[in-house]
Amino acid sequence: MKKTTVLLLAGGLTAVSACKSSQNDTTATGMTTETTTAAVEAEKDLDLDYPETKKMDQVDDYFGTKVADPYRWLETHTEEVDEWIEEQNEVTQEYLSDIDFRDKIKSRLTEIWNYPKYGAPFKEGGKYYFFKNDGLQNQSVLYVQESLNAEPKVFFDPNKLSEDGTVALTALQFSEDGKYVAYGTSSGGSDWNTYHVMETATGKKLDDQVEWVKFSGPSWYKDGFFYSRYEAPTEGNKLANKNEYHKVYYHKVGTPQSQDQLVYEDKAHALRNFYGQTTDDERFLVLNASEGASGANALYYKDLKDQKSTIKPIIDNFESEYNVVDNFGDKLLVMTNKNAPRYRLVMIDPKKPQEQNWKVVVPESDKVIQGVSSVGNRIIVTYMKDATSQVVVYDQNGKQLNEVQLPTLGTVSGFSGDKNDNEVFFTFTSFTYPPTIYRYDIPNNKVTQFRKTEVNVNTDAFETKQVFYTSKDGTKVPMFIVHKKGLKLDGNNPTYLYAYGGFNISLTPSFSIANMLWLENGGVYAMPNLRGGGEYGEEWHKAGMTPNKQNVFDDFIAAAEYLIDQKYTSSEKLAVAGGSNGGLLVGAFMTQRPDLAKVAIPAVGVMDMLRFHKFTIGWAWVPEYGSSDEPAQFKNLYTFSPLHNIKEGVKYPATLVKTADHDDRVVPAHSFKFISELQEKGAPGNPYLIRVDVRAGHGAGKPTSLLIQEYADTYAFIYKNMGVNPYQAQQ
Repeated sequence: MKKTTVLLLAGGLTAVSACKSSQNDTTATGMTTETTTAAVEAEKDLDLDYPETKKMDQVDDYFGTKVADPYRWLETHTEEVDEWIEEQNEVTQEYLSDIDFRDKIKSRLTEIWNYPKYGAPFKEGGKYYFFKNDGLQNQSVLYVQESLNAEPKVFFDPNKLSEDGTVALTALQFSEDGKYVAYGTSSGGSDWNTYHVMETATGKKLDDQVEWVKFSGPSWYKDGFFYSRYEAPTEGNKLANKNEYHKVYYHKVGTPQSQDQLVYEDKAHALRNFYGQTTDDERFLVLNASEGASGANALYYKDLKDQKSTIKPIIDNFESEYNVVDNFGDKLLVMTNKNAPRYRLVMIDPKKPQEQNWKVVVPESDKVIQGVSSVGNRIIVTYMKDATSQVVVYDQNGKQLNEVQLPTLGTVSGFSGDKNDNEVFFTFTSFTYPPTIYRYDIPNNKVTQFRKTEVNVNTDAFETKQVFYTSKDGTKVPMFIVHKKGLKLDGNNPTYLYAYGGFNISLTPSFSIANMLWLENGGVYAMPNLRGGGEYGEEWHKAGMTPNKQNVFDDFIAAAEYLIDQKYTSSEKLAVAGGSNGGLLVGAFMTQRPDLAKVAIPAVGVMDMLRFHKFTIGWAWVPEYGSSDEPAQFKNLYTFSPLHNIKEGVKYPATLVKTADHDDRVVPAHSFKFISELQEKGAPGNPYLIRVDVRAGHGAGKPTSLLIQEYADTYAFIYKNMGVNPYQAQQ
């Protein structure tokens, strides 16, 4: 299939990275832990004057259960809400600015962040393209070169789109002949995209402007491209309005959007999304239809070779996942978990799509198929086993040819190319293995290192282990633990526990420069693979979906208990963090077990489980969570909804809620209402603060400058509340 090189996809939630980083251990100062007395004194000195948040008399009736919602007014975007945000940010920034080592953390992060970051090369129109960030650029720059040995030239610099770096490149796809490139931009982190067109030979931006695009990617056909959009929202509520009636259009280069051809719509189902892609030979248009973010989809196609053909169904239900990899003539190679929870590859004739007519190309195995590429007359399959990657190469009939050798346990990405390519590039990374790009010679099955990332970190100073701990119901759950070699298990190590647990998303080993600051100072980083994710296929995912969502929280609680029991840390030195669906995870954790961690960092979280489906794309998460519109599902949601489980007088962990004013994925009202409830009811002794980024969204495309400041604030908050000064030895 035609690949969209950069794509801000969002039918559902996406994982937001934990605080991460890195450094040379020989220059690092050891972490110095202040005495318990010092931590107690810091707690006594805590005197925060939270802004007064007005309450309204709003009570909802859910099947006879009365539920108060006094902060409903924070769901709107008004001047009064803006004033409230400003007041909250003032309190938070005053608290953070009093932490004397925050600037040192920011300085160190800036220092180690400043290294060249490369993306794997990809080929378009006979030329090579790649992304590169010199170190501290807000957005990565796209370069082009005539050959791998030629001098690279700047092809497109997103940093020129805005002075502050808050306009990001979100989608990029070249036409089949390489003459044009369609690219998408997003402002302030919003999911709303605007598409533009550029001539590749001259770099000239054409007049084409396609607006109100969401959850889409441009897919070329002849002299135009298919894309999906919504109608223009009401201007005052464009970041909160419910997204309904997704439509597929075709835009012809050189024409105004008003002349775009409507290709497909479904007037009977307001809450369906449609994503269109063309095959590499432009023979087929394939439409993926989804009713939610659970992954299951219907599949439709149009034979573009036949001008009289109409869009017809291949799969007309939403019971399983179907992802078209490529076409071989008039047949489609499809990756699916239909009757194969860990996925298989099948060949489907769209004219005879019944399952009894499928040909199995690569059967299901004990490993999870994570990705498939059709390149160089080979089928390259990326598997996941215990959350680490394996890559196997097959011929087009499914005969196994060889396995691509990887340097160690970690994660691969890439392998994007065309059927006639003899080479393909991929990136390998792990927790202490900076992203390294490799070239794979397909005919000769030869892997060579193409570009190594050089960082100012002695990564050999750290070690990674994978353990399997037991959750509440006896389920074995894997967890990665990273720390300095020779770590003393005395229960006194500051530990950062990060997880996600939902939407079939898998957390696998990856390098982050921000994480290394934590590690170099003697901290422990732990990442469990909770149920709800995709690490063991659809069965693992379903074990963490409604009505089983509590399993995810139990897995996270058990991970914390394991780290404490095994003397990695203690409840006074444990921070829990997660973003998006992981923000819900942290919110549920801290309201169910407030005694278990010292610090909680819920970022852009889904905190109001009774009303999440009423905003933007929230309705798509109903298959994952359930809906308060259904009696049994309401009862389940009400038991763990973070907003509704804050109790009066309970001392909760020191909490830094993080969100952004332009987040139209998980609208910031979730975080606004949660912190208001926490500030009102939480017992004194720990700070309950919110940090609201301005002109930022759910996380994607955030400029480097904002990322560094966010991580500096987050680490400073964690260290402060653990009673730890990472730079005390320098004072």
